[in-house]
Amino acid sequence: MTYAIMLSFIGWCIIAFRADLAQIRLEPIWTARYSVLLAVLLTLFNYALRVLRWTLYLSRLGYALPFGFSLLTYIAGFAFTLSPGKVGEMVRGRYYQKLGIPLSTTAAAFFIERLMDLLAMLALTGLALATAAAYLPLIGGVVGVIVSSLVLLALAPWVRISAWVEHINRLPVRLKKPLSGIFRTLDSAKTLLHPKWLMLGFLLALIAWGAEGVGLMVIGKMFPVVAMDWATATSIYSIAIIIGVLSFLPGGLGGTEAVMAVLLNKHGYSLPDAILMTLVCRLLTLWLAVALGLFAVLLLRCKSRFQVYS
Repeated sequence: MTYAIMLSFIGWCIIAFRADLAQIRLEPIWTARYSVLLAVLLTLFNYALRVLRWTLYLSRLGYALPFGFSLLTYIAGFAFTLSPGKVGEMVRGRYYQKLGIPLSTTAAAFFIERLMDLLAMLALTGLALATAAAYLPLIGGVVGVIVSSLVLLALAPWVRISAWVEHINRLPVRLKKPLSGIFRTLDSAKTLLHPKWLMLGFLLALIAWGAEGVGLMVIGKMFPVVAMDWATATSIYSIAIIIGVLSFLPGGLGGTEAVMAVLLNKHGYSLPDAILMTLVCRLLTLWLAVALGLFAVLLLRCKSRFQVYS
């Protein structure tokens, strides 16, 4: 199903943008090869920070695992990044089940991780808007949402809220079950909802995804005629990723690329150049992650007797 959607999307792009695709020049990639390499390093830096956060989360939940094992299992989840909302990355939980770590624990850590990523993306989106006085009220709203979310996560009595939801007779079962599940997950993650851990997770997410945004700015060096600062690049990247996630398409395919190309075009890049930048950016983020994930899965299979299992 995922591959069918991918092929359909690629086919649609070729048909809809065939005139613009024909104008794409690949020479800028070679000319700015060192900038592209730097963008790769920034992406790897993003992965490293997220692995560090995951390892800290598991340690906080009472499971101190070797960093190498946490690294491999975390990266292995990237093989399933193309699942809707990236929920397929939760497959890493099966590696921990072999160690006696319940799936509810890894699900709780995964849920908090995704929440911190979303809040960090919202914060990064507001960076560019902060440079324009007309958007100051909107910036205030973004800051308010982030602060309120962190406070709510830290202070809300999730157990009582879950029980209250389950006793609302008028609430449709289709809505009651997922809501109750979310609240129970938050209760399972209560040790990660301490203000210190919330701030740590949020700051690591801010730096990690900020690096990806800077990577887009670096990719823009392929076309030095147009100037793009780090705040603008980061906000463009964040907006595109958020819309891609909200589309619930595999890996945000289609939504992310379309939004990123349009925003880059609005910023001053020609449409063929914007498309090339988008394709390079997604190659170095989405597809690099998938490739590394598949490699990690194979490595874990080859090392099925990894010392952590003994």
